[in-house]
Amino acid sequence: MDKDLLYKIGLTFIDHVGHITSKVLISYCGSAEAVFKEKKQNLLKIPDIGEITAEAIVKQDILHLAEKEIKFIDRNKITPLFYLDKAYPLRLKQCADCPVVLYYKGNTNLDAERIVAIVGTRNATDYGKKMCSNLVEGLKDSGILIVSGLAYGIDAASHKAALQYGLPTVGVVGHGLDSIYPPEHNNLAQKMLDNGGLLTDFTSETKLAPENFPKRNRIIAGLSDAVIVVESKASGGAIITADIAFSYNREVFAVPGRNEDIYSQGCNKLIRQNKAGLIQSADDLLSSLGWKDTKKKKKTQVQLFHDLKPQEETIVKVLQTQTGPMHIDDIAIQANLSPGNLSTHLLTLEFAGILKSHPGKMYSL
Repeated sequence: MDKDLLYKIGLTFIDHVGHITSKVLISYCGSAEAVFKEKKQNLLKIPDIGEITAEAIVKQDILHLAEKEIKFIDRNKITPLFYLDKAYPLRLKQCADCPVVLYYKGNTNLDAERIVAIVGTRNATDYGKKMCSNLVEGLKDSGILIVSGLAYGIDAASHKAALQYGLPTVGVVGHGLDSIYPPEHNNLAQKMLDNGGLLTDFTSETKLAPENFPKRNRIIAGLSDAVIVVESKASGGAIITADIAFSYNREVFAVPGRNEDIYSQGCNKLIRQNKAGLIQSADDLLSSLGWKDTKKKKKTQVQLFHDLKPQEETIVKVLQTQTGPMHIDDIAIQANLSPGNLSTHLLTLEFAGILKSHPGKMYSL
């Protein structure tokens, strides 16, 4: 059994220790294992670690739960993703409250070049379902990964449309991967494993609870370049996802509707508050995000642009090794440039049309 993974998963079972606290503990102690082996008096010296939390860390016998979870993920071919792992989704990693451990089952790249979340009400109208289908159909040639929450309504319509038009789609669920909720979507989930996957930060045998879904929504928002709300009441899960995306500096879009339509109130409100851009088609989305240029054209631009400074050539070479956007901190490390120097060269390359900036300080050619 992977001893290192045992302690990483074990952290998630400790009472009073959430994702942010876990990262603070690891940064001070050096590793997940070191957290478990640290003395109580030393834990109390760490900022924001009080008596109750320190006592929970040193007294709780929870590693047997982590051992059980490892057996489950091994048996079901689930991939655990620790937040410091290279395979952990880069966009999500930039969010302060990103989960310490994710559980992923699927075959698509969670660092795809372009990721869009489509969310909305569980009580989708025919109009809403048609909009999902039209949007996804218009995106089918853009190489976009579609993310949603596998719920009734707009979520399911988005996943189904992605499968219909050949786009990969990932469902982020509010429970462990030992079950599917709602159970009626079990067949849909199985199909998604062939071109996409399922993602969660909940362990197996997690009891389904209303508070799980807002936690799930932050992953949907953090994983994506943009979030589209198709239909929603004035409040609800889709609005929570949009608000989280807005706080993460992600692009947010909403499909407008008539004032008297209850399931358009949330969309209209987001647009009115300037939290979301108004879109009515896939072309609107692609234009707003600057995604209408083909990948082939972008590569040609890089090859034809010969007047690069040595440091700019280094940045381009670093980005050429990536299959998706790369965070500015990772570029700085690989290019061996200071943040200030790097920012200047990135801006020059962006003005030259050689690279594109994405939300969350991400860059790609």
